Amino acid sequence: MDKKGRVFSGARPTGRQHLGNYLGAVKNYVKLQEDYECVYCIVDLHALTSLTDTANLRQNTYEMALDWLAAGMDPEKSIIFIQSHVPQVTELHLLLSMVTPMGRLTRLPTFKEKVRQQPDNVNYGLLGYPVLMAADIVLYKADTVPVGEDQAPHLEFTREIVRRFNNLYGEVLIEPKIVLTETPRIMGLDGVNKMGKSLDNHIELAAEPAEIRRRIMTMVTDPQRKFKTDPGRPEICNVQTLHKIFCPDPTVPAQIAEQCRNATIGCVQHKKMFAEDLIQALAPHRERRAELAAHPERIWEILDAGAERARKLASETLRECKEAVGLP
Repeated sequence: MDKKGRVFSGARPTGRQHLGNYLGAVKNYVKLQEDYECVYCIVDLHALTSLTDTANLRQNTYEMALDWLAAGMDPEKSIIFIQSHVPQVTELHLLLSMVTPMGRLTRLPTFKEKVRQQPDNVNYGLLGYPVLMAADIVLYKADTVPVGEDQAPHLEFTREIVRRFNNLYGEVLIEPKIVLTETPRIMGLDGVNKMGKSLDNHIELAAEPAEIRRRIMTMVTDPQRKFKTDPGRPEICNVQTLHKIFCPDPTVPAQIAEQCRNATIGCVQHKKMFAEDLIQALAPHRERRAELAAHPERIWEILDAGAERARKLASETLRECKEAVGLP
């Protein structure tokens, strides 16, 4: 089957993946590889801009790769690798930085937000983060980049850099098109903040059944519902939102929603039902992950093989860019 184009996407190595990671990105990665040539990268260099303790960087990379592969990302269909294992990206980053106005970087909303988050660690890498991200994409001649709406400004910035470089040196780089993904905002167990590890409000994809039950029982539902006899508002209940995604019978959540409104089912009972359905839904992932984890050397072999394939694409792009710039 002819592929529609080449996709690039990358994610920082955050270790074991959770429901938010899966629904927001990994599920889409798996789907895209059926129709596109996909290049998927664990961007460990990007992680250095905010990490002061890098002791767990290697382990987090391994754990993320385990979950990616267990979720269905296929090294036979996609190039899956670690960013720093393709050194050409740093060289292209340097070339692109020469055509990037610094004022444009400082005006990016993501940079301003990072400065607020880490005022004591505003480093050069943080400022140049979007240029390295642009290098990631164009190095592999990706023509399609799926992103959530919050990342769209970074991708538009990449397109600007490509146009500037091509205007100066000729049509060398591909200007990628932005494909906005319908990424749901997955709320954490607190029902207020986005699901994430920093707030410990997440459920890992590979969590054991007992841990899934424990975490779900802590979930915030409808804050106005104090007793089972109080009518509920399922439209604002995070348990209801997630249950609709993972329930094997699509008619059940609607029935529960009606029972909630009529106060014929309590939040505790609903949580127990959701926990059992989620345990069942994640069982194949847990099993595949355990099989992969039994041979850790195989994970590194897959990442090494992916990097070798990525370097072939990267070397050709970098050669073209250096030639266009006039480097001997």
